[in-house]
Amino acid sequence: MSAKVWLVGAGPGDPELLTLKAVRALNEADVVLIDDLVNTAVLEHCHNARVIPVGKRGGCRSTPQAFIHRLMLRYARQGKCVARLKGGDPCIFGRGGEEAQWLRERGVEVELVNGITAGLAGATQCDIPLTLRGVARGVTLVTAHTQDGSSLNWQALAQGGTTLVIYMGVAKLSEIREQLLAGGMAADMPVVMIENASLPHQRECRSDLTAMEKDAHDFELKSPAILVIGAVAACEVDQKIAAFGSSYRLQAVSV
Repeated sequence: MSAKVWLVGAGPGDPELLTLKAVRALNEADVVLIDDLVNTAVLEHCHNARVIPVGKRGGCRSTPQAFIHRLMLRYARQGKCVARLKGGDPCIFGRGGEEAQWLRERGVEVELVNGITAGLAGATQCDIPLTLRGVARGVTLVTAHTQDGSSLNWQALAQGGTTLVIYMGVAKLSEIREQLLAGGMAADMPVVMIENASLPHQRECRSDLTAMEKDAHDFELKSPAILVIGAVAACEVDQKIAAFGSSYRLQAVSV
């Protein structure tokens, strides 16, 4: 007998950012496998589910991915509805695609439920528009940590003209700085480093490419954190927007 596995994005931390579809999946779940970075406040939507922690965090003892696969398969074959609850979005550095493929190859029905990723939420909390006409024509999401240790095409990223949002980069600030500078990015390019995006204890450190490593050290920046690098990181959307009209003003912020 085969039931269903929901691969659910819980968002970056603020429980109010959970989608209605995610709430429905949690309501229907018999078993919830919850990642370490998920805010447990969202579990109020799990009325009758068994909750099993399957934490995965860099530098800490983590639940093996193969074991998580087997748990999802076991409960699905028992006819249960399983919610695999992930921080952020399951398909943005969350292994959602891998898990969906693995389960479907074994005949399990899978549905992916988007969540708001930390890069978007963190920037918004800092009043940073990741794209802006005449300033940033796009946004690029990358991870500084790769499974095989391979390097990104830093020159293309440095010269691409998009806002860079870098995940899992706290331990690689020196490499990021050196590679982007070598790739031709301006030394004074604004940078915002955002810790615990969307949570009440979110902190942000504003800097530039040259100084970001030292500033992060002085700030005692810790994971989980994302980096926003680009011209938009020197701007804030004015909070005093007129009640009517869609235009908004930008003001420079010292870095």
